[in-house]
Amino acid sequence: MSEHILIAVFLPTFFFVSITPGMCMTLAMTLGMSIGVRRTLWMMIGELAGVALVAVAAVMGVAAMMLNYPQIFEILKWVGGAYLGYIGIQMWRAKGKMASLDDQNTQISNQALISQGFVTAIANPKGWAFMISLLPPFIDVERAVAPQLSLLLAIIMMTEFVSMLAYASGGKSLKLFLAKGDNIKWLNRIAGSLMIGVGFWLALG
Repeated sequence: MSEHILIAVFLPTFFFVSITPGMCMTLAMTLGMSIGVRRTLWMMIGELAGVALVAVAAVMGVAAMMLNYPQIFEILKWVGGAYLGYIGIQMWRAKGKMASLDDQNTQISNQALISQGFVTAIANPKGWAFMISLLPPFIDVERAVAPQLSLLLAIIMMTEFVSMLAYASGGKSLKLFLAKGDNIKWLNRIAGSLMIGVGFWLALG
């Protein structure tokens, strides 16, 4: 498959899958609502690193082994899910002011945001299954694998970043809209509920 054909087929395919609401996109929207787009970029760095790792592992065949031993995911899933749920509960409890992950009770560092995105990306078995099913058909085993994988990764990183940026921006817009009136409490509850939902999604998915 030539590079032009690969891009023409793979780009719209992966973009459609990437832009579809999922754990990472919901997390991006919630963080955009809570801490703003700029700080959410740190989570995106971790998520992109996780997605890249999953993609490389899928092509190398490691993902097949991982799917046969799903218990490998359990610790990451439950710890990550519990942490997101805890943050969501703290946001629900905020009343008179805008809940933020930078509040005293829920301080979170840039490194923690990176880890949050990374764990969310690699602890999702559905993400591994998707990469296994999508990537191999686009790899020509008769040609050097590294250049092909590099091109696919570039497409994946671009589409994931654009999608997360769109969701984070949407969250920020929702925050600005709801904050105009006496809707701080509801905004906190929406963001908190989304965060708790992502936590359950991660732990039980």
